[in-house]
Amino acid sequence: MTKFKRMFSNVIWLSAGIVIGGFLFSKTQPRSFLAVKNCQYCTNPSDFAGLVASVGMQKFSGLIPGRVLETDKVLVIRHPLAKKRFHFVIIPKKDIKDASDISEEDAAYLMEVYRVARMLIKEHHMVDYRFYTNGPGHQTVTYLHFHLISD
Repeated sequence: MTKFKRMFSNVIWLSAGIVIGGFLFSKTQPRSFLAVKNCQYCTNPSDFAGLVASVGMQKFSGLIPGRVLETDKVLVIRHPLAKKRFHFVIIPKKDIKDASDISEEDAAYLMEVYRVARMLIKEHHMVDYRFYTNGPGHQTVTYLHFHLISD
């Protein structure tokens, strides 16, 4: 009977893991280490960071440290290693890996990114600022995000 209980318990835990995993990763794009068929960069840390960021953005945005502003489509955080007075990271809440993955359905998210950037620029009276995103070769996190930097 003990063997049966252990096996039943394992089946329950496996099923719970599948359901929880399905919930957490339901709105994420496939990352290279998950797409085993195309395993060029299976252990790429930036892809793993992008997956974690996607789950965090989708499900647990209230727990992200350094949060400055949040709308239904965008999250703004202070860059944790900022070297300037203002360094905001503006992140759309939809999982988009980089600029090459942007589609027409993403327009509302990108418009919100620009609206929030404009609001931060006016609120902090920024005149000399930079607003940009990096391509995949320069991203430490494979998740589309924008930097707004000013002294």
